[in-house]
Amino acid sequence: MSRPLDNVNPTIFDTPVASSSRRRPASAKALLWDNADDESYGSSEEEREEIDAEEIYDLLRSITDPEHPVTLEQLRVVTPGDISVAGNRVLVYLTPTIPHCSMSTLIGLSLRVRLLRALPARYRVDIRIKPGSHQSEHAVNKQLNDKERVQAALENQHLLQVVEGCLATAGQRGKEEIKEADGMTKTSGWIA
Repeated sequence: MSRPLDNVNPTIFDTPVASSSRRRPASAKALLWDNADDESYGSSEEEREEIDAEEIYDLLRSITDPEHPVTLEQLRVVTPGDISVAGNRVLVYLTPTIPHCSMSTLIGLSLRVRLLRALPARYRVDIRIKPGSHQSEHAVNKQLNDKERVQAALENQHLLQVVEGCLATAGQRGKEEIKEADGMTKTSGWIA
């Protein structure tokens, strides 16, 4: 028997058809194929491209909600304005759909895992509840940013399966379906 949903009827918002951010090459090496005459290719040691809030949003927007088959973007749990990047620090505020959402820690864990897998190790990730949006804001923030608690949660096979289920759609950011003349459907765009 499964437990009752926290939010039986969440508000689902329309999302833009195209990705919200501009597409940038991942590194100078990626430019090799776009512009073979680029003089910056191979110029020095490991190059460090800065990551901005829009790119972080693109990494997170397609994560699926643990209770509903919709994305965190559609529920406005994650929005571009609630993400900031300063140097090697990334701060993400999540907004639960209801003030007593028991899924907030699971959503935060999914955000953290996605960013830890996608970002270079030099980035420090902080996941927080948007102030005033959850009745247990302080306790949830403490859980989400405690390394030992996060590690223990990821060692729990059931929790890890739920997180993997939420992340199963994370790579679909920026993809669009295109109907071809022969009636076949294909996807275009870029994925993580």
